[in-house]
Amino acid sequence: MKTILNKLIQHRTLSREDARDILKNIAAEKYNHSQVTAFMAVFMMRSITPEELAGFRDALIELCVAIDLSDFNTIDLCGTGGDGKDTFNISTLSSLVVAGAGYHVAKHGNYGVSSACGSSNVMEYFGIKFTNDQDTLKRQMEKSGMVYMHAPLFHPAMKAVGPIRRELGMKTFFNLIGPIVNPANPQNQITGVFDLETVRLYNYLFQQTGKNFSIIYSMDGYDEISLTGDFKMVTNTDDVMLSPEKIGLPHLTQEQLFGGHTVEEAAVIFKSVLEGAGTVAQNSAVFANAGMAIKTLCPGKSVEQCIEEAKSSLLGGKAKKVLEKLVTP
Repeated sequence: MKTILNKLIQHRTLSREDARDILKNIAAEKYNHSQVTAFMAVFMMRSITPEELAGFRDALIELCVAIDLSDFNTIDLCGTGGDGKDTFNISTLSSLVVAGAGYHVAKHGNYGVSSACGSSNVMEYFGIKFTNDQDTLKRQMEKSGMVYMHAPLFHPAMKAVGPIRRELGMKTFFNLIGPIVNPANPQNQITGVFDLETVRLYNYLFQQTGKNFSIIYSMDGYDEISLTGDFKMVTNTDDVMLSPEKIGLPHLTQEQLFGGHTVEEAAVIFKSVLEGAGTVAQNSAVFANAGMAIKTLCPGKSVEQCIEEAKSSLLGGKAKKVLEKLVTP
């Protein structure tokens, strides 16, 4: 690792193969914590290259517990995290809404690192039992239209860096890896990112996969459609700038999206929205993200149609039923 760190300190980059091998060694705990922390710090001070990110992804895919859900046309809704905005659990709620609208969602998530409540925190709070058993997950998908995959159960390689990430409490290159190593390899994906550089990186990687994708970046820094301003949306075939007004939803403020200081506070908001008692702002953020996920699945539908489907799912209680089915054995 000393040789690697010296190379990186000299402003040199890693090949895809080197990046893959290094991450596999980190997973095997061949380096001490100080060395791994230093390695992670390098990528907090400079941009990661497409080759480096691809290599890190290759390592985790090789080491992961893969799940075959190819019988279903699945989508994952997730963000990189690390935007520092402390929003409520928009992507998790949107996942339930999309499943409630009749689509199949393979949601990949984890506990919060740089936020108070990640998707795993809130799903666990409501009684979801995490599993990596394929038969169980297939039954859940057939029953509810959604599965939730808690990343540590599928990526044992991440165990070695978990404590370091928690101690740092800041975004690292591991935030970039999470959304691109879904163990079910869904055919469709909508991913929010925290800066324009990551839009470029993800576009490069996703174009190689053959999947349907949308990459979202709100221009004021959110890794999801925040409706606090314009947002960029890059897909397989398009690169557009949209505004809340253009998709028929209100302009919001950061305060209206606040997710609470604790898991308990986040869960109160989550439950309120799911029961149809969310504020106009909270509901609108969910409609936007769920609607664009449906648009990713169904490119031929209009944005208006997709958002209406999201509204029907949430306000008609369908999304709530998805969670109930997931909780019930």
